[in-house]
Amino acid sequence: MSKKIITFIVLALFALTLGLAGCGQQKQQGQNQAAAPKVLKVGAETTFPPFEFQDEKTKEYTGFDVDLMKAIGKQLGYEVQIASMGFDALIPALEAGQIDVIASAMTITDERAKKVNFSKPYYKSGLTIVVKADNNTIKSFKDLEGKRIAVQIGTTGAEEAKKIKDAKVREFNSASEAYMELKAGGVDAVVNDKPVNDYYLAQGGAKDAKTVGDILQAEEYGIATAKKNTELANKINQALDELKKNGEYDKIYQKWFGQTKK
Repeated sequence: MSKKIITFIVLALFALTLGLAGCGQQKQQGQNQAAAPKVLKVGAETTFPPFEFQDEKTKEYTGFDVDLMKAIGKQLGYEVQIASMGFDALIPALEAGQIDVIASAMTITDERAKKVNFSKPYYKSGLTIVVKADNNTIKSFKDLEGKRIAVQIGTTGAEEAKKIKDAKVREFNSASEAYMELKAGGVDAVVNDKPVNDYYLAQGGAKDAKTVGDILQAEEYGIATAKKNTELANKINQALDELKKNGEYDKIYQKWFGQTKK
């Protein structure tokens, strides 16, 4: 056998070995990719307890909406990742494809429904007023006329406050900043969602503040998906139905609100 033939055989065997190794690596990579969980990126404004906020000890995001989305993710086979951002940035981020879902105590409105798909309502809320504990002049929304009101930017509380005659409305990035401004005396009242105001008072705010008046307008929260992603919207509705049917929704509700949903 000539040296040329031997050389050719050696080179051919070497090439075959490399090819098999490459196939093995591709197969392994393919298996790794197949094993990787599907990720659901959930946008939320994470300073809105008890719906979404950062735990002071663990630094992890928690709350009613977070637990609900994790349960939905488990139902659908997704790993849920929370993306924290300002409330007014949520819909633009959804439209840009930076997130897949908004779960941030977002009230279903006709205006928002023009831009996003909302799930079936998963929580019913309303707006209430918080004032300083020694304030006896503000007892209703009518009494807010001409007053200084703190609200969270982009919320329905902000929208309603702006409708009040001669009110001086100040918008803040978070609910906690609005409460701080009330405590400091910079505003006369805070208008926000009832469960958020109740949670603030229950967590120590009642030392300096109180709620007054009746609930203004019933509001329903929905989980938002992009207009073009009707498939995901349908899956979320199906998951919500299943969680309400198997009792998991009631467990989450009781954990955060101390009672079973009526």
